[in-house]
Amino acid sequence: MRQRVARVAVTAVLVALVLLATPLALAIRSSLYADQRDTLERAALAAAVHVNADYRTGDPAELRAPGAGERVGLYDPGQALRAGTGPRAGDTMVRQALHGLIARTTTGSELVVAVPVSHNEEVIGVVRASSAVSAVRERVFLGWAALCGAALLALTVAVLVTRRQARVLAAPLEDLSRHCRAVTEGDLTARAAPSAIAEIDQVARTHNDMLHSLAELLRHERDFTTNASHQLRTPLTGLQLTLESGLERDDAQLRPVVEEALAATRRLHRTVEEVLRLAGSGGLPYHAVPDRPLDQILEEAVQRRHGLFAQAGRRLEYPLQDIPAGVRVPGGPVTEILGVLLDNAHGHGSGSVRVTVRDLGDALAIDVGDEGTLRTDPARLFSRGHTGGDPVSTGGTGIGLALAQDLAVSLGGRLFLAGGDPTTFTLLIPVRSVE
Repeated sequence: MRQRVARVAVTAVLVALVLLATPLALAIRSSLYADQRDTLERAALAAAVHVNADYRTGDPAELRAPGAGERVGLYDPGQALRAGTGPRAGDTMVRQALHGLIARTTTGSELVVAVPVSHNEEVIGVVRASSAVSAVRERVFLGWAALCGAALLALTVAVLVTRRQARVLAAPLEDLSRHCRAVTEGDLTARAAPSAIAEIDQVARTHNDMLHSLAELLRHERDFTTNASHQLRTPLTGLQLTLESGLERDDAQLRPVVEEALAATRRLHRTVEEVLRLAGSGGLPYHAVPDRPLDQILEEAVQRRHGLFAQAGRRLEYPLQDIPAGVRVPGGPVTEILGVLLDNAHGHGSGSVRVTVRDLGDALAIDVGDEGTLRTDPARLFSRGHTGGDPVSTGGTGIGLALAQDLAVSLGGRLFLAGGDPTTFTLLIPVRSVE
């Protein structure tokens, strides 16, 4: 963050310096050259004032002493050098000045200014002043060096200011990042501290408010799970004890009913345990869930619902010979998942239902399919609260498939829709073989 802020600021300063320094450097060069031409022109005019018109008849011409690095010469109308220094024969600038014009030019090595000398509205000569370009070039380089020094100083100050501002801007963001990292590691008490930047303070306040709401929501969920655990486990345990005591009575007609009610109570108790384990409140972790042989789990789940399918005139097939021998899986979760899939096939499917098992080596694939056609959006099939039919007529709440998928993930497996016509669900689960 700090480097990014500093990089952006330094880049902006560099762009501003380039945009300002480039025209300024050109202006320095142009100004120094124009200043030198003006100096030569003043020197030439000053010399022209002292030229006597009688120099053509042999009187000596008196020229003002030139400045340092300057050459001043007087040329007659025939372009011959009569006094001072300069080329022996007049050049183009001299010829232009003989026509009454001030001529200026820059040759490869000199700056030249030629001024006409007039007498009685007649040009009687030309004063030519020149200086070396190298002298002006040195002054230009010195000006550019001063400009570069100023730019370097400005850049240094900008870097120092940028680094300080980057620290000021990045420190609260880094602090906010540390608090977010602490939250991801499970510390819901972490709160971002206020800073001197209003915008970042607003983000920190929003983060703290969100974290507070999240902590309260999790607390309510934990309290609900704990309360549900207590309120469900206690009456279920009492009901089981009552039913078990009822089995001790010698009543041939009552005994089958009590046995069926006791089995249903035990199944309900296991379901509560699985839901609590999935919620992470007092339940066993996946690695501590007792394993059971898959063939027993499958046979119990099918036999328990065989009568429901028979009453509806539908067949329920489960070829146990396809199950690999000695394969064990987590008993409770797999029982719940198979129960949800079979109940879903009974409530929303049609035709015969077939349960098949495929050996994938270190995993098993359990397919539960019927002869019906999926009439709901597959993307919403496992969404909690979504049901494939009318909740009133089918008794569906849209929770079963979502719960089954969560249970499969908690086992390190996967539950998905393998086909929509006919409808087929596939459960992939890791297995452990009996040694």
